Amino acid sequence: MSKVKKINPNEIPRSPFDMISKEWMLVTAEKDGKVNTMTASWGGVGFLWGKNVAFVFIRPQRYTKTFVDNSDTLSLSFYDEKYREKLNYCGKVSGRDEEKVPNTGFTVAHEGDTPYFEEANLTIICKKLYRQSMDPNCFIDNEIDSKWYPSKDYHDVYVVEIKDILVKED
Repeated sequence: MSKVKKINPNEIPRSPFDMISKEWMLVTAEKDGKVNTMTASWGGVGFLWGKNVAFVFIRPQRYTKTFVDNSDTLSLSFYDEKYREKLNYCGKVSGRDEEKVPNTGFTVAHEGDTPYFEEANLTIICKKLYRQSMDPNCFIDNEIDSKWYPSKDYHDVYVVEIKDILVKED
């Protein structure tokens, strides 16, 4: 079992822009005792409603969305480059079709009721605050709609409160 320490959001050691867009993250939640995860590269962090928050985007057809929707919490976890192939796998394969988590070899851990993976070098433990489906009528730049949503499968946006940030100690 890996040891982790809790840090303040202001102490995140790397750029959240790089962490999310270049390194990617796993969005993980639990439903009925089963853990599922998906790779994501869209999201961010900030301050809203008097809280440190993160926001993530999940398309309606993603199996992990059912886990996120049925849980009060979720985790966002980040990995060293040596895990890139596993992150690719978690982004391409649906948990409907395969047992993704066992197939990655990742070790499930929990912070309270929230699942995450011991292999992560940084994990953000989150409590859901808000969800809204994207409305195509709200695009000001219509090229975004045509470029990113040709199938009209608009994301749901989740705003989540950052409850804890865990950093792996080796």
